[in-house]
Amino acid sequence: MIQSMHSPLAFLHKPVAIIGMGMSGESVRKLLQFMGYQQDCMSTYDSRPGQAEYNDPQKMLKEKNPKTLIVSPGVPLASDWIQDFKESGGHITSELTIALHFLAEEKIIGITGSVGKSTTVSLLEAGLLQFSPNSFVGGNLGRPLADYVLELLQKKRKAAPWLVLELSSFQLENLEPLRCDYSAITYFTPNHMERYSSLEEYYAVKWSLLQKTTKSIVLNKNGGDLEKFSKGKKLSLPIIWTDRYDESLMPLELEGAKLLGAHNQDNLAVAIRIAKEANWPQEAIHGMLKFPGLSHRMENLGTFSGIHFVNDSKATTMESVKTAVHGIYDTMDRKNTLHVMLGGKDKNLPWEELQEFKKLQKCNFIFFGDVAALAQEKSKLDGQIFPKLSMSIVAIKQQAKAGDIVLLSPGGTSLDEFRSFEERGKIFEALVRKNFS
Repeated sequence: MIQSMHSPLAFLHKPVAIIGMGMSGESVRKLLQFMGYQQDCMSTYDSRPGQAEYNDPQKMLKEKNPKTLIVSPGVPLASDWIQDFKESGGHITSELTIALHFLAEEKIIGITGSVGKSTTVSLLEAGLLQFSPNSFVGGNLGRPLADYVLELLQKKRKAAPWLVLELSSFQLENLEPLRCDYSAITYFTPNHMERYSSLEEYYAVKWSLLQKTTKSIVLNKNGGDLEKFSKGKKLSLPIIWTDRYDESLMPLELEGAKLLGAHNQDNLAVAIRIAKEANWPQEAIHGMLKFPGLSHRMENLGTFSGIHFVNDSKATTMESVKTAVHGIYDTMDRKNTLHVMLGGKDKNLPWEELQEFKKLQKCNFIFFGDVAALAQEKSKLDGQIFPKLSMSIVAIKQQAKAGDIVLLSPGGTSLDEFRSFEERGKIFEALVRKNFS
């Protein structure tokens, strides 16, 4: 519900400049326009030519003299010109901060983590669809919160009972009024070191979600560095530690969920414990158990000719490949074979890290695309090499048997054959249906 006692934008100092015109920047621009901001009090900047009024920050500052910078998550706050602006008395804020000033009665769940947050947010969305379809899910995943606010103001939708927000570290470091009812941290592992001075600083930004939560927070006990980082930290609210071994969740048989991978069972445990803390009905948990996974991210395509297929086309790092392979291998019947499809276009990746797969029994590797020969050479894994994804599918048809699992977790980018990882994943699914139905 929109606040009406005072202007939600009273905290902004005019004129304003939107810094970064991606989804977040464009969303807040539309919101401010609806609220009456005209060109004389709002300008836009983006480093990419043609995306905004200015692509030279100094020219924008000189000509428009903004008092507030609305900085998108993709733009480093540590940029010299932004820090100079702040030190001279300028105001720094964000799309998410502005949108939060419009909220009143919505209950908020915040999710962060180095990995796993998108899956956990999507699991919660699957639960909400069972009993509260008018709720809003967005933030770093999907639609910006300013979209939700604008639709409320335009009377295109009703207020959401629940808001589930995926929160990146970039959003958390520029986010003032957030007060989550419940929140979760999924996993800590090194990431975004180009934006932070140390791993400690990166983890601390994500950990700050605890100070923005009022009721309880769920932490993944199997969350990489998360448990170690928490040691000695002062905790001011109830903490619920969980993972796939959580005894309170044993009756739900998480291993039987549609979502694949041992690591995803941890994400499922986190989502279910949040639902229980928030007193969601049982049908919400049933909805989560039926969730097949995000498209192109360990997506459960189903069984064709007795063979199970998994689309993990988005995996374009060695860490993602290792997580996918171990996540499925550790939960499958040892009588069956896991067929792993590796390849695509290289981006100077450490394929030698995949040598650890040599110890896996009943694991067959297939290499495809531009990087096929190089990936096979560096990984030292036995496997056939094919120039095209389609040709590797034909080979798998000759090798795979009922009960086996075929995993597309390429490691390389899609840009040798396809325009995006989404297109590669869609073509993979089409080839599976064509050859195995």
